[in-house]
Amino acid sequence: MVLHQQKHECHEHTQHVVGNGWKGVNILDKNYTAKDPHLLKVRGHQRVPSGSREFKELTKRDAQIQLQHELDKLLATVPDARKATVEKELNGFAQLFHRFLQEEGPSVDWERIEKLPENAVRDYSTLQQPSTDQIHMMLDKLVVVKLNGGLGTSMGCHGPKSVIPVRSDLTFLDLTVQQIEHLNKTYKTSVPLVLMNSFNTDEDTQKIIRKYKGLQVEIYTFNQSCFPRINRESLLPVAKSCNVDADMEAWYPPGHGDFYESFRNSGLLRKFIEAGREYCFVSNIDNLGATVDLNILNLLLNPADGNSTEFVMEVTDKTRADVKGGTLIHYENKLRLLEIAQVPKEHVDDFKSIKTFKFFNTNNLWAKLDAIERVLNQNSLNMEIIVNSKSLANGLNVIQLETAVGAAMKTFEGGLGISVPRSRFLPVKKTSDLLLVMSNLYSLKNGSLVMSPQRMFPTTPLVKLGDNHFSKVKEFLSRFANIPDLIELDHLTVSGDVTFGRGVSLKGTVIIIANHGDRIDIPSGAMLENKIVSGNMRILDH
Repeated sequence: MVLHQQKHECHEHTQHVVGNGWKGVNILDKNYTAKDPHLLKVRGHQRVPSGSREFKELTKRDAQIQLQHELDKLLATVPDARKATVEKELNGFAQLFHRFLQEEGPSVDWERIEKLPENAVRDYSTLQQPSTDQIHMMLDKLVVVKLNGGLGTSMGCHGPKSVIPVRSDLTFLDLTVQQIEHLNKTYKTSVPLVLMNSFNTDEDTQKIIRKYKGLQVEIYTFNQSCFPRINRESLLPVAKSCNVDADMEAWYPPGHGDFYESFRNSGLLRKFIEAGREYCFVSNIDNLGATVDLNILNLLLNPADGNSTEFVMEVTDKTRADVKGGTLIHYENKLRLLEIAQVPKEHVDDFKSIKTFKFFNTNNLWAKLDAIERVLNQNSLNMEIIVNSKSLANGLNVIQLETAVGAAMKTFEGGLGISVPRSRFLPVKKTSDLLLVMSNLYSLKNGSLVMSPQRMFPTTPLVKLGDNHFSKVKEFLSRFANIPDLIELDHLTVSGDVTFGRGVSLKGTVIIIANHGDRIDIPSGAMLENKIVSGNMRILDH
């Protein structure tokens, strides 16, 4: 195996944060106005006096000038050998900040959202299977990209999330490498695996991927950008130097929408185009259902109508668990992603409605490599900005500007949604997800999880585990002597101090609630079917 690495400059260990709910809007529309000659601050009332447009423009221009001044000071702290790389990243941030200041109001006018045209979303079951002799040639044109920028902090783990063991002591990364190696061996090809790391995960990932050296997989890595967090009041960077290790909280990776720019900057995009590769399949590394699908690849490379599709978003039917997930809409004659953060408050219930918006985005995306290069060269990649508010350890309120990789869909020609089976969306965000993937609901085959044929219906159970006792992986594991039989489970809620013995079987709807100060031990061999268990039940050894 060959290891290739495109290195960026920032290394740190802090939590990766996902956008949480502001629309990408002009900061002045968020009730900000001038403080001092150069700063912006929260204003108590909405109304703007007439004749204030000029004032707004001046304030915006001032904010941009001040930011540029601070970025220049940061750049001055960088050693000459790294200056060109860091300058490119800071310029990218300055452009994002400029757009943030300019954007007026919501990015979507709710009344102008149109019904999805009939051909906008293709049903997966209608896709043709390629013949075996086609598959080898098809795979020669594919690059697999995994988004590997997140930490395992939210699940109580240190280091990259991709190194959490999820099944048979195998990690997300192990399973991904096994999948690609199996593909390469089976079809005598060499599909490359590309990891987009962040400065949070890069150093640890580099150490871990060495163990895959003997396998039939070429692994490439590159880092997404490293952007400065900005003070919520002054709109200026909180960092005093570009030494990220010295002040880890002052920097952040700007969401997976940064993929396109960073992929190009790494040199890998051009390299793969020159090697004859045509499409990349991009997905989150913690989505265990996101395997290379030959039917989708066949649709892209051998279209029946001869029309090229530049961008595919895999969507799946919404359930009650997914009502906050981004959805696919038709807007201004283009398919585009609509995230809950972009929805006006009065329409949030409409957004969550399964009747109004049937599908949600799995974040499994297929994009044409030369089309990525084209939209970057045209500078037309205009993804909505997600404003993520954070509080630092010292109490300082900051914001970080992020974008989502699926939001680029509207930029490409011939965008398409494919309605895929739920099995292609198996993310592990919480320990409740981990319980499912570790259970007998699935078996492991060549790095892929396969639903047990004993399960009577294809949907996964809805599982809710109490945060206080189950949210961290180590504590979660300590509460199960082994993982219960979940084959016939529909719904499980567990709250409070609860433990499970060996060989427990859960069926139908099971609710177990230990009151504060009480403890419930589910005994070994217990079978709970449509049961509510509450109060105090402690099994003592004797």
